[in-house]
Amino acid sequence: MLPKVALLIPAAGSGERFGAPIPKALVQLSGRTLIEHAVLNLGAIASQIIVAAPAGFEDKFRELLGDAVTVVTGGATRTKSVKIALESVDSDVNYILVHDAARPLASTELAANIISALASGEVAVIPALNVSDTIKEVDVSNYVVATPNRERLRAVQTPQGFARETLIKAHMQNIEATDDGALVEAMRGKVKIIAGEERALKITNPDDLAAALKYLIPSGSSDIRTGVGVDAHAFSTDQKRELWLAGLLWENEIGVDGHSDGDVAAHAICDALFAAAGIGDLGSNFGTSKPEYAGASGERLLGETLKLIATAGFGIQSVAVQIVGNRPKIGPRRLDAIAKISQALGGAQVSVTATTTDGLGLTGEGKGLGAIATALIVRSGS
Repeated sequence: MLPKVALLIPAAGSGERFGAPIPKALVQLSGRTLIEHAVLNLGAIASQIIVAAPAGFEDKFRELLGDAVTVVTGGATRTKSVKIALESVDSDVNYILVHDAARPLASTELAANIISALASGEVAVIPALNVSDTIKEVDVSNYVVATPNRERLRAVQTPQGFARETLIKAHMQNIEATDDGALVEAMRGKVKIIAGEERALKITNPDDLAAALKYLIPSGSSDIRTGVGVDAHAFSTDQKRELWLAGLLWENEIGVDGHSDGDVAAHAICDALFAAAGIGDLGSNFGTSKPEYAGASGERLLGETLKLIATAGFGIQSVAVQIVGNRPKIGPRRLDAIAKISQALGGAQVSVTATTTDGLGLTGEGKGLGAIATALIVRSGS
């Protein structure tokens, strides 16, 4: 009989370092959230999947992941979230994989290699990459105190695999660690390292999201670049301020403050395109130092961005934008928004999605709107 495997994904972190107005696990990568990618890539090897979601976002995770995934409320730390998820593991599970949603592209093959090592008798197996940089240990004043031999250093990844009882005992110690392998080490357990993979990179900031996009692009000789843009604006106190979003006027809605019309979707897309082409950002191209763009529409800024991208020698392959806010309701006008943005960008392929933050943060409290965009561009003639 094949061993039964449970997949635990602690995804309760806020992702503050990423700078998004939503939990990082809900940030989109090529049309899917990070948590969806993680479950799709590793779910096939597991008979049970348990995800620890941020408090207040449980229903959103259930909506995304479906009935096959058990969603529990995570804790204040990664270790606490794993411990909570452990309580829901079926009694007949042999091995447990613990995986970070921040590594959405780790492959099924990597997980299978970990399970194979566990089946051969190991009790804890973690993937890792060789360290190519020289590493320095420093004191609190940033003076070097040691230079470890990098031949013996590894950069650890997830998923990490454990015999069921080993992981349970490790978490009974009630200590905190940045990965579960360290908990096994703390009780003097043997932790086996196997080869990791480059695509299991960790997404900590928008640049990492752009790097991950490259693994989802079909291989070829084209010079393809990726970029990520994030924008947010607070709702105006001026009751007469119009709301412009995704190139559309939203009647009977109060707008947001900004140098231009405050179209967060358009602005995030522009920033993503600039980042991909390496030609500055929204501020340097259309900021307050350029009065000609005061009050400019999102549609105009998209058109101007298209010209700048073309001048830099690139064509736009596709853009995707995720709008974050309680209002307006995007669904009824989503196709109109896609058409408007695509037209402004010369017919580029466009994806528009929307989400809320369930009462949390600037957008969740109804104080403003945010947007996260990704862009793929290709060098003209390549």
